[in-house]
Amino acid sequence: MTILVAYVPRPEGEAALNKGIEIAKRRDEHLLVVNASPGGGKTDPSAVDGDAADRVQKILKDSGLNAELKQLVRGKSAIDEIEALVDSMRVSVLIIGLRKRSAVGKLIMGSVAQELLLSVSCPVLAVKAGG
Repeated sequence: MTILVAYVPRPEGEAALNKGIEIAKRRDEHLLVVNASPGGGKTDPSAVDGDAADRVQKILKDSGLNAELKQLVRGKSAIDEIEALVDSMRVSVLIIGLRKRSAVGKLIMGSVAQELLLSVSCPVLAVKAGG
C-alpha cells in the first residue's frame, strides 16, 4: 500500500509531509508525495520550484523510507491529478494539509481540501499547520 501526501510549499504542506513521514515509518509503507499544478502561463504559488523540490527530496532521502516526490504539471487541476492517483494505486490514506480560512474566503475561493474530502475513495487525514 501507499501513503499519498498532497504537498504544497506552505506550512500546511509541511504539516502533511511530516505526518506522512511519521505514518509511513510506523506502517512501513511506501510514501508518495505529490505536488500537482495545471501549469500554463501564470505562476502557481502551489507549485514546487527547484530549491523546494530539492529540499523535499533530501527530507525523503534522509527519512530512510521508500519515498518519492512526483511533480505533475499536465494541465489538470490538483484535484483531478490526486483523484486519478488514488484511483490508479492502492492508497491506504491521503494526507492533506489545512489552512485557516474565513467563511467568506471558503465561499469565494472554494476549497481543494473540501473537494478532496468529498471525492476520493480512500480515507483522508487532514492535518493543520502548527502555530
